[in-house]
Amino acid sequence: MWHKGTYAVPLMLLTLVVGGVLPVSAQTATGRPDWSHDWRRIGGLSVDLRLAAPAGGPVDQVWFSTDGNILYARTHSGKTFRTTDFENWSEDPTNPPVPETMVAFPARSPEAKARFIRTAGNREYALGRNVFRSVDGGQSWTNLTAYRSEVVIGPGQRALAVPPLDFDQTQLVVGNDWGVWRSMDGGLSWTGLNGLLPNLAVRRILSTPAGLNGTRIVADGMGILELPPGGSVWGAARGPVTDREAELKRAYSETLGVEVTAAALSDRVAYAGTADGRIFVSHDGGRTFPDSKPAGTGAGRVERIFSDPANPDTALAALSGKGPHVLRTVNGGAFWDAIDGNLPDAPVRGVTAERSSNAVYVASDRGVFWARVDLQLATVASVNWTSLSDSLPSAPATDVLLDPAGVQLYAALNGYGVFATAAPHRVRDPRIINAGDFSLRPAAPGSLLIVSGARLSGARGADLDYPVLAVNGADSQIQVPFEAAGPNVALALNMEGATLSRNLAVQPVSPAILISRDGLPMMYDADSGLAVDARTPGHSNGRLQIWMTGLGRVRPDWPTGMPAPVDKPPAVVAPVRVMLDRQPLQVTSATLLGGYVGFYLVEVQLPPVINLGTSDLVVVADGQESNHVPLVIEP
Repeated sequence: MWHKGTYAVPLMLLTLVVGGVLPVSAQTATGRPDWSHDWRRIGGLSVDLRLAAPAGGPVDQVWFSTDGNILYARTHSGKTFRTTDFENWSEDPTNPPVPETMVAFPARSPEAKARFIRTAGNREYALGRNVFRSVDGGQSWTNLTAYRSEVVIGPGQRALAVPPLDFDQTQLVVGNDWGVWRSMDGGLSWTGLNGLLPNLAVRRILSTPAGLNGTRIVADGMGILELPPGGSVWGAARGPVTDREAELKRAYSETLGVEVTAAALSDRVAYAGTADGRIFVSHDGGRTFPDSKPAGTGAGRVERIFSDPANPDTALAALSGKGPHVLRTVNGGAFWDAIDGNLPDAPVRGVTAERSSNAVYVASDRGVFWARVDLQLATVASVNWTSLSDSLPSAPATDVLLDPAGVQLYAALNGYGVFATAAPHRVRDPRIINAGDFSLRPAAPGSLLIVSGARLSGARGADLDYPVLAVNGADSQIQVPFEAAGPNVALALNMEGATLSRNLAVQPVSPAILISRDGLPMMYDADSGLAVDARTPGHSNGRLQIWMTGLGRVRPDWPTGMPAPVDKPPAVVAPVRVMLDRQPLQVTSATLLGGYVGFYLVEVQLPPVINLGTSDLVVVADGQESNHVPLVIEP
């Protein structure tokens, strides 16, 4: 934590980061120019589908080694993985052969279109929607996977394996449309083996965490998934969620009469790419597409199109096939030019960009790459791509996406899920973000800011010093002076041998609830000091403490850059309200957080529980809303 003192809440649980910024107690000068390779996994490899355990992607085959000590699984992608402890999986490059399965011919079938397998001991199994077993040649069958009308391991059974020496066949392993499943009691109960199996086929990243919503992705066969803030297991996306690109592809396919494989719409400019490498452009919002442009000889399927929201005449296209693989237009599709440069000759599946810094990122079958490319003019300068995959699993990348602030890069790897890192372009284009929720919201007197991409030795604006509280890697944290006034401040950022000028919007209050590295809001039970989240809910009629920044001036005045006193911390001047599902809570105090610099503490009284479930909490200071966060309350 930044400049921490002492406080009752357990400090070892807390971490504020943007792309890996560490607690101040752990910060040392690393000397690294950027953090571009410090990837962290976003969520796990399994999905909560309300089955016997979290599910995974399709598995075509499962089998044991001849001595029964190794379990193999061949995923639908064709890769073979092995485990000896039924938890940790590793890829087996030898691609061992699948033993021949003994086919059974039972007297009758327990369900239509089932497949039949015979094992030792005159036992027969039927694989269909469920798994069945017979010990009398198929005269009668026992359903091993049904609970009422549901299949506890998911439908679509593909393979079954029994260890060679398990004569009683108490251990069963099944591979199906939802991963690998194991029973140790002959099918009476099941557990999943998908937690660490690299078999989550993420195709696109729809959005990064924002407010109540977590990271959202599209996965093969599973639709739109969401990782709740602080969660480790993906689940079905909450609330009404639309896949905008999928909707555009359907609409443009109908308009053009061809299959559209990639689409983007910004303002009134629409782009539609096809499987044969053509790109259609519309300047009336997608109603008509006058003509198309071929991508070039050997070009394959147009996989993704990025259109700049602020300047829709700038767009990029990612293509598979023999090349080109990345195309650029800066004139609304009048012409496209290839910017492959030294990019490896491999299909590119995703592309995104940050126009103000000319940064372009691609996801290819050879990994994740980035380059600086002129996104204003169609220059002919050579493009130099740099790999960002050194510390990532060796797997094709399927998508890339920047967060709204342009400081975090997200990448999807086939089978291995989603990873995030600090976007390397920020080192040459520092930007100022809110230290509470990592947004671009305005600053406020006393609030904390992160200057992402700059190691600062000082900061000054309007004849006031902005104290540098900590520096780590390519990031610095500063505090806005309590005396600062807006609406705009020309802020001079001092670095080694250089001074940068950045405009900073400042308003009297700009509340933000602090968000941890795991995406969880920093809220605590006032009596126990325990973090309040989905796993440890708040209690009916209890007291909740909310950690914040950006609440502005305090009374009595307090010096900038100095930790607040633990006893009788200064009170917030602005009126503060806390709303839970749009209903006001009783605010018992709003002060600086004792022992910290730039942190505020708002304490509220929780109501009696009426409706169980997740509620929407927001703090409102002098009419300005904070970020919205989830809160679970139980009796």
